[in-house]
Amino acid sequence: MSDHLKDSEGVYGPRWGVLERISGPELRRRTRMFNELWVTLAIVFAGIGIVTRQQTLLIAPLLFLTVFAVAQIWERSVFRSVAYRRVLSPRRAFIGETVELTVEIENRKLLPLGWLCVLDHVPAGLTLSAAAPDASTQVSPHELYDVFALRWYERLRKRYHLQCYERGYFRLGPARFVSGDIFGVYQAHAYSRRVDWLIVYPNVYPIEELGLPATDPFGDHKAKQRIFEDPLRTIGVRDYQHDDDFRRIHWKATARRQDLQAKVYESTSSHNVVLFLNIAVLDQPWLGTVPEVLERLISVTASLAKYAIEKRYLVGVEVNASVPNSKQNIKVPPGRSPKQLTRILEALAAVTPIATSSIEHLLTVESPKLPQGSTLVLVTAMVSEPLAATLLHLSQAGRRVVLITLAESLPDELLYERLLVYHLASDELAFYPMTPSVTEEVEGR
Repeated sequence: MSDHLKDSEGVYGPRWGVLERISGPELRRRTRMFNELWVTLAIVFAGIGIVTRQQTLLIAPLLFLTVFAVAQIWERSVFRSVAYRRVLSPRRAFIGETVELTVEIENRKLLPLGWLCVLDHVPAGLTLSAAAPDASTQVSPHELYDVFALRWYERLRKRYHLQCYERGYFRLGPARFVSGDIFGVYQAHAYSRRVDWLIVYPNVYPIEELGLPATDPFGDHKAKQRIFEDPLRTIGVRDYQHDDDFRRIHWKATARRQDLQAKVYESTSSHNVVLFLNIAVLDQPWLGTVPEVLERLISVTASLAKYAIEKRYLVGVEVNASVPNSKQNIKVPPGRSPKQLTRILEALAAVTPIATSSIEHLLTVESPKLPQGSTLVLVTAMVSEPLAATLLHLSQAGRRVVLITLAESLPDELLYERLLVYHLASDELAFYPMTPSVTEEVEGR
């Protein structure tokens, strides 16, 4: 049911999209009932009526010309000062949840809109349904078609429901519009550039349902009392020693004392856990992907991130896939702020099946940037020979590596290395809607 709102915001804010007219000779010829020939005939008959003093021949053409002129002015002004917006509540959801979509149309001029058709596309992965359907509303699962009639300075609002069936970033818009004069002489077309994004998070499971031990799945139980240094927190300087890393040099203190000085970092027992997600699920990535396997890997990564954050670890995520509309890899630096889980879930929601680099290259490039003592957790569907060699190199270099894989067999060289390896059956997890307790823990929704 439409709500007639009397309030006004004065000017269009950033949430509104102003309608932009679509014009062109071909479109104009297709969307009008009468052409120039009718106008010429009306003028001829009006002239004949004046000459012959026949009122019928004079009045009818004049009425037609008047209607034609009014319709033309109306058609040119119909979309002026008309705005459209969508309101998503909430703008983030989990698979299986329902999001309320509110569509608002505002006419901010004296000229009313006798009719306005709205066509808005709904992407795959979402299903649209009307909250309160009426005669003017036609809703298909992936397209909104609705008709509005607005008086002067009036705003109308209608509500719909979006059912979320898939993980991802979903774009709503741009919307298309059709309107015209009240006489039906002309039709005008327009669109709104504004687009809205709905983020659907991957499923998150309790750690036990992944087939992992409920306590210390990262193998940190022996290292909880070990003291590490936090390179982000400098508490002083000291004389440089021959075994110090070159990056420890404090250049300002060295210049001041004219002797090499090294930074002294604050000691901490916090652990960095960085989750590396390999989106390649086939030996040859160019062959494509297996959506079910990829979604399972993403859900496992999200579940591990939630568990690690609950344990107060510094948690980060890196994926060999790019951010939407960008060439930059998906990366969330380690942290444990209240919004860290939200950042990680949003990053995982954006994962696409197109790999920007091999996981071996990502591990080789990013691991040196992580503090000593960090735990590298790799989630992958398969373990190739190059990947096994990279894991062996990291382990022999003193890195703590945890491998979580769907592969049923591993290369022989990994069997004799002290790597913590977990195997998850490919059909072990069943997808189901998120429980309210987990939903409430996610910030910023």
